[in-house]
Amino acid sequence: MYTPKNSEEANLHLAVLIDADNAQASVIEALLADVARYGEATVKRIYGDFTSTHSSQWKSVLNKFAIKPVQQFAYTRGKNATDSTMIIDAMDLLYTKRFDGFCIVSSDSDFTGLAMRIREEGLWVYGFGEEKTPASFRNACHKFIRTENLRLDNKGDDDILTAEAAHEDAVISKNHSNEDKEAPKKRFPLKLAAKAVEEASSDDGWANLAAFGSYLNRVQPDFDPRDYGYEKLSALVKARKNIFEIEERVLPTSGKKHLYLRMKTKR
Repeated sequence: MYTPKNSEEANLHLAVLIDADNAQASVIEALLADVARYGEATVKRIYGDFTSTHSSQWKSVLNKFAIKPVQQFAYTRGKNATDSTMIIDAMDLLYTKRFDGFCIVSSDSDFTGLAMRIREEGLWVYGFGEEKTPASFRNACHKFIRTENLRLDNKGDDDILTAEAAHEDAVISKNHSNEDKEAPKKRFPLKLAAKAVEEASSDDGWANLAAFGSYLNRVQPDFDPRDYGYEKLSALVKARKNIFEIEERVLPTSGKKHLYLRMKTKR
């Protein structure tokens, strides 16, 4: 299984609650990828009035990322019914005792009390919000991630090894066309792979294949090496010689070989 860099947070069951009035749909993909560093998002809900023009930005991403919308009409002008509904839902989920932590996506200080209450139960609290988020909410979380940084993480990653990846795809497609009737259907997800290596690796930059694969599946549940022409992830990784360095290590405790990989650096 994938282990986060902080081992105390390994394999957490997380509830991700999003305030549609105070969050940006443009960062949701990177945000969920960041959540996967800490555990599995077993619940993903977003709260808001989706009949309003302000919440229209979310409509195109809800199905894509399997986020359950919770409709909340604004009954009274100037009163935030969305916050109340989200807090009530969070407490209901808290009392089920099925979760190890909560991810609260908002830049609103109204969730400070909720974060503190969750912490009192001994659960992890991760906050996601913009730079403008008041210090009270930021400090009530175990970790607070600025969504501006997530936007930055989304840029430029594909440029690192674009030429090498394109060449590798061409070589692999050619080889498969000689061996099989059908070449791989999809282009290899280079940015996702680089992120998975980064998050699953130790300080030396090497990542265990199992941890690498676990992170891939958390971020992209439909990831399947067969889409790229290989039955197993290990075979897929070994075929991408222009992208990965591969190393087999024998663990002294079991005597079994384990595959490790890291991203090749440009020279």
